[in-house]
Amino acid sequence: MSSQEHTRQTSHTRRAVLGAGIAAAGSGLLAACSGGGAADGGRGAAGAPAQGSVPADGKKAGGPAAVRSVGPLRTRTFTATPSTVDIGRGRTFRTWTYNDQLPGKEVRINAGDTLELTLSNHLPVPTTVHWHGIALENRMDGVPGVTQPAVKPGGTFAYRFTVPHAGSYWFHPHYGVQIDRGMYAPLIVEDPKEPLAYDHEWIIVLDDWIDGVGGSTPDDVLSQLLKGKPAMGHGNAHDGGHGGRDEDDGERERDRGEDDDEERGRPRSRPSGGVDAGYGPARAQEPDRGHGSPGPAGGRGPRRLLSDATSKLLGGHAGDVAYPYYLINGRTADDPTEFKAKPGDRIRLRIINAGGETAFRVALGGHEMTVVHSDGFPVHPYKTDALLLGMAERYDVMVTAKDGVFPFTALAEGKRGSAMAVLRTGGGATPKPSTRPSELDRRVLTSSAHLRPEESVKLDRRRPDRLIRFTLTGGMKRYDWAFDRQPYDPEVLHRIEYGERVRLVVINATDMWHPMHLHGHTFALAGIDSLGARKDTAILLPHRKLVADFDADNPGLWMFHCHNIYHSESGMMTTLAYKD
Repeated sequence: MSSQEHTRQTSHTRRAVLGAGIAAAGSGLLAACSGGGAADGGRGAAGAPAQGSVPADGKKAGGPAAVRSVGPLRTRTFTATPSTVDIGRGRTFRTWTYNDQLPGKEVRINAGDTLELTLSNHLPVPTTVHWHGIALENRMDGVPGVTQPAVKPGGTFAYRFTVPHAGSYWFHPHYGVQIDRGMYAPLIVEDPKEPLAYDHEWIIVLDDWIDGVGGSTPDDVLSQLLKGKPAMGHGNAHDGGHGGRDEDDGERERDRGEDDDEERGRPRSRPSGGVDAGYGPARAQEPDRGHGSPGPAGGRGPRRLLSDATSKLLGGHAGDVAYPYYLINGRTADDPTEFKAKPGDRIRLRIINAGGETAFRVALGGHEMTVVHSDGFPVHPYKTDALLLGMAERYDVMVTAKDGVFPFTALAEGKRGSAMAVLRTGGGATPKPSTRPSELDRRVLTSSAHLRPEESVKLDRRRPDRLIRFTLTGGMKRYDWAFDRQPYDPEVLHRIEYGERVRLVVINATDMWHPMHLHGHTFALAGIDSLGARKDTAILLPHRKLVADFDADNPGLWMFHCHNIYHSESGMMTTLAYKD
């Protein structure tokens, strides 16, 4: 069958189908979800545990000791709110944050715990929270118009789910280009039987920063890239459109001035519509509408587009957005954060790329790093001097601290600029912002394909039951990013069946690299002889192929998209769908 194979719901629109799963859990796709719905804030009966995403048959879901039992309930409250942030040297900008912090304070729980985080939306526009890399139940995945209604201004939503696997994760909005503001935070899931021994833990969050600089917003940037064309992603064209701009802020800013004949598995039928079709975890009402408008073609802020960003490691063109600043833990390189330890201490670095459009090459001056986890899942120790992280990727590495003051440098790969933090174990001057450790140009781990998974998380090798083939299309000039030349359409579903081993074959026919992310699952990078490291996000270079296997053991509507936020919002995303 051709790569254009898809399912359209004809009797009812997908929005009409998306209702009772949240309003009344137990229908269709979510029949097995017993944790309650949006009407009661995501709670079930008093004291009743929320159901997680572990299959009822107890099959290993691809993580260390996939958790069946429910641990303690951990509650948190986060407020999405307009804020003023200082990124260093007194540079303050208006943006949106969680709890007025940049980054948001990490949420730390144990594997098997149930997390209930209540989001209070104080923004002038709708928003959601996506729990990146977590195999949670579908209605808590935070995709507006797909798994939940967006949280309206002044509204709240209680995200409640059991966290099955230990690892380094993070959470962020999945509404328009809000991720390129200041709303993101680490989610650290600890292993109660942690096998690693270390003295300290250092969370390092990388970001590219544009919001509020010279009147720019991420929505301006998207408008400049699209040149007047409509956005196609979540919270844009299909949710009514919005400029994502606080009106007061807007006034201040204006004042400042290949071969497709491979077998794809069994044909997918056309559902008759309604919840019984089994593909509807969302809502009975119309989609939430945003506020404002995207403004004139080209955006209202200064021009922020790049044309000469190149990188050999990324296969050519590195990106399209000229960010004024690059940050580590919310600070610029000329006013860096410091981490203090003693010589000889073993330190676990949890490195998260929370950027919107930038890959980072990172190294700790004077130190060798040993990679122990990729995207939260353990790997056999791998020694390297530097790492390349695409947007949304995470690596955990171990280092043994030497005596002195050392720069942790994050180069904006192929762009102009860098971020820096400092490891201090003794006396000495803070490194200059322009410091470039020699490790950056030594051994660079550019792909998790070189990593081998630990046995506890290794996907058993078996013949795929279904093969789905996609071709990434589009280009920088027209900014028409898509799957198989078809931009995102919420009514297009790629169907699979519960219990199948699914193989994704993704051909990158573009001249640009793409970090590809699958919601609700981890996949194994497929090699010639074995299945490799477990990932939820992987870099796909220009004119290369990604082969990824995963088990369909977590029913729902799951997004598969490029995690370059401007690519996904212009159309490079699609939906996989299955029920139990």
